[in-house]
Amino acid sequence: MAKAELNSSAMTTSPHKWLLMFFLLSTTFSFNSFSSSATQPQDYYHHCSSTVPSSPQNKAPLPKFPLPRTHEGYYTGGNPVLEPNPFAFSSGFLNSIFLRTLSVYDTEVPGLFKLEGRLTFPSANKYNKMEDFSYPRQVYYSTSERSSVSFKLEGFWSESKGDLCMVGSASAYTKEGNLLDLSAVLKLHNLISSTNITSLITGSFESLSTSANDPTHFEKISVLLLPQMEYKYTPVSGDFKNGNDLPKGLSLSSLPKHQLCSVALGGFHPFKLRYDSGCNSATNCSPFDAGMGYVPRFMSMSMIKCSEDKETMRVLVEFPPNTSYISYYRSFNPETTLVGEGTWDETEHQLCIVACRISGVKESWVNARVGDCSTRLTLRFPAIWSIKDVSDMVGEISTNKTMQEKGYFDRIMFRSVRNRMAGVPDLKYQYTEIDTARKLCQKSEKPARIKGARYPNGSSISVMRFDSSVKNSTGTIGWGYSVPISVGALFYEYSSSQDSEAEAPDLGGSGPVNISYHINLQSYNGFSPFNASSTSYESYEILAEGIYDAETGRLCMVGCRNIGSDDQIPRNDSWDCEILVEFQFPSLNSRRGGYIKGSINSARHKSDKLYFERLELSATYEDGSSIWRMDVEIVMVLISTTLSCVFVVLQIFHVKRHPHVLPLISLVMLSVLTLGQLVPLVLNFEALFFRSSSRWNIMHESDGWLEANEVIVRVTGMVAFLLQFRLLQKTWSARWSDGNQKSLWGAEKKVLFVALPLYIAGALVPVVVNLLNSSENDVMMASAASITSSYPPRSLWGGLKSYAGLVLDGFLLPQILLNMFWNTKRSSLSCSFYLGNTFVRLLPHAYDLYRAHKYAHHYDGSYIYANPGADFYSYTWDVVIPLGGLLFALIIYLQQKFGGRCIFPRRLRELEGYEKVPVSVSSDA
Repeated sequence: MAKAELNSSAMTTSPHKWLLMFFLLSTTFSFNSFSSSATQPQDYYHHCSSTVPSSPQNKAPLPKFPLPRTHEGYYTGGNPVLEPNPFAFSSGFLNSIFLRTLSVYDTEVPGLFKLEGRLTFPSANKYNKMEDFSYPRQVYYSTSERSSVSFKLEGFWSESKGDLCMVGSASAYTKEGNLLDLSAVLKLHNLISSTNITSLITGSFESLSTSANDPTHFEKISVLLLPQMEYKYTPVSGDFKNGNDLPKGLSLSSLPKHQLCSVALGGFHPFKLRYDSGCNSATNCSPFDAGMGYVPRFMSMSMIKCSEDKETMRVLVEFPPNTSYISYYRSFNPETTLVGEGTWDETEHQLCIVACRISGVKESWVNARVGDCSTRLTLRFPAIWSIKDVSDMVGEISTNKTMQEKGYFDRIMFRSVRNRMAGVPDLKYQYTEIDTARKLCQKSEKPARIKGARYPNGSSISVMRFDSSVKNSTGTIGWGYSVPISVGALFYEYSSSQDSEAEAPDLGGSGPVNISYHINLQSYNGFSPFNASSTSYESYEILAEGIYDAETGRLCMVGCRNIGSDDQIPRNDSWDCEILVEFQFPSLNSRRGGYIKGSINSARHKSDKLYFERLELSATYEDGSSIWRMDVEIVMVLISTTLSCVFVVLQIFHVKRHPHVLPLISLVMLSVLTLGQLVPLVLNFEALFFRSSSRWNIMHESDGWLEANEVIVRVTGMVAFLLQFRLLQKTWSARWSDGNQKSLWGAEKKVLFVALPLYIAGALVPVVVNLLNSSENDVMMASAASITSSYPPRSLWGGLKSYAGLVLDGFLLPQILLNMFWNTKRSSLSCSFYLGNTFVRLLPHAYDLYRAHKYAHHYDGSYIYANPGADFYSYTWDVVIPLGGLLFALIIYLQQKFGGRCIFPRRLRELEGYEKVPVSVSSDA
């Protein structure tokens, strides 16, 4: 019997086993077919047989690759399918490519390998098919995002010849959403196992489509890859100059984490160049020929590979055009790029780099080669900062050629644009202009000491670092920022970026202290801070040091700026240090808050060519006053929300005593009020996770007291919402339970038909305004305008939120319309309800007038009560809206005393109204 059951089971499961086996076999066959088709033997034979002949492969892939998994490189060509997207936002090169090896197989021919890989164009000018919808609270848009294009390739690599040939395909979408099936062949040369500084992998990538009219066809691409296999560094020779003009450098042991690779050139690093006074043309100023067409003002270094153990690295040194933005939207250009390798010299505490030019790229990169390795770069991490240099990296570029040799150029100094090295124990700041600052500051007017006034000491990071508006003598406004570098002998955790985080030093006291600053001014749209016309965005840097007096809040400094020459070539010795910088901070215990007032003046005579007109700086400061103001605003919110609860409770008692008036309350009005209580609850919940940095800082400084108060505000807001919803529910039930209220429902529909178009028409106003504003493409002017205005320009979402607040201010409009259509004079609303809620809605506008007079009027996202983002607030609106609210309340009073149409002429009052039907409502509360 058991045997029979076993046979039966075998018969039952056997078909499933056969089906499973058939599925596996078919899958394997399909995969092999796909692999074979991906290889496309006919295409490979046609395009690659003369370069790298094919050979049967082994079944199992090699566990260890004979070549690196990834090669990074660059390309040119590919129009119109694969050309780089010029608007791609990337910190790397726009025309980068990546060749990744996925698997490698042995073949029957020794030294010949079968490869499967992927060639990716990360910034190709193609598109995703799906649309991306974003909603970052203030902007709502849809767009077709550009996407990378990846080719899956298969082919063969000859290790002895260094040649590789692969064919494959990829899919991409056009902007119109059409699918493109691309196929191409990749040919590389010099892909050898042993490489050095002169090694370069070159090749081409061609479309298999020969018809220029084919949408999948693209022009031939020239490829240049940087070798990665068995790289051998060339021993550094002794022809590096001593660098006597460079500041003393820090040792590796003094650097953060004691690591060269992560600190020196981790990724991409921009530098500013400074030339000797003898530089007057491109022939003797740069490592390139005069055909370059310009004298570079910037340089960037990108790390190719780095070894911590050997303290060596490979770099790309780029000299971009002066018109290009150095950090983004960059394309690799071999004609203005050097390939280098560096070794750390612990004796001199510097990185010594040998750099070579790339030549043979005039017509095609296929013939590119590396040669002329006469350029030398020396890079140090300065151990001492001063008013003329607070860079984390400085260095010089030189050549080992003589003046008689072709290609000779004078020495070039460079220093980093960014700074992330403060806080290193061995780093010091040397004050060199303090005596000059004392002399100049004694001549200027000193502020009078105010009894009881308390000013920030130098460690107040939230105050001492600030953004500011800048106004020149013509009244043109720009902007800038000021960041402290050091106070006394201590450093801020300083970075030259205004967005960076910082920690303030503990000074342990008050009184005059030495202080140094980094001041950055931006010019655009004709605004220039130093008597020079400006037609494009440009940044001006002032390094200043002086004295800060915490007893008066006065900061007085001497500033230095590097000036350009007549030929716009930046010089090493071109400094203007006759600049007086002054700031006056308001007191901490002033409840008005205030402004940081400042000025930048030239100490030169007006006849001096370096003289410039006075610059006025202004920055909003609300340190202690912000917390005081927010305390007041939280109390105001609590009072308003509590009053709303009281007025709704009184209305519920009113309808309980007079149940016959309950159906006469407008459901539209109650819906508006209920939503008005619900939306702030939702937004406050969102604010727990999305909070502005300004508001977060103030919360932190209040030791959590403001956060505790916000919880109380949310609880009272929830109670107000529940009471308002209860009143809406009672009114709806009373209206719905009585079948004799059809005519009243008709009146409510008429209210909706009148009110809804009015609301929609009003909502279209901010939409139209936003469209008109978006048609202006002058972003910089908008930024300047936002600096000088009380509140920032409204986005579409911000305008709609403010309009919603206006609808709430006029919450009585639906009730007025219902009284008119129903023509009743019954007191459906208690006086406490319509007068009280009108008072609650008008109180924020009265407070806004007080706040504008009492505090510095500057919107920083920390407003809790009378938030400019939740209603219309200005001197005009703060008068018009209260008058409109009081007018609506007066109309309700007259309607409930003389009838719903009492505001019309007598002839219109006599028009036949709706047929009145007695109201029979349960008196249940």
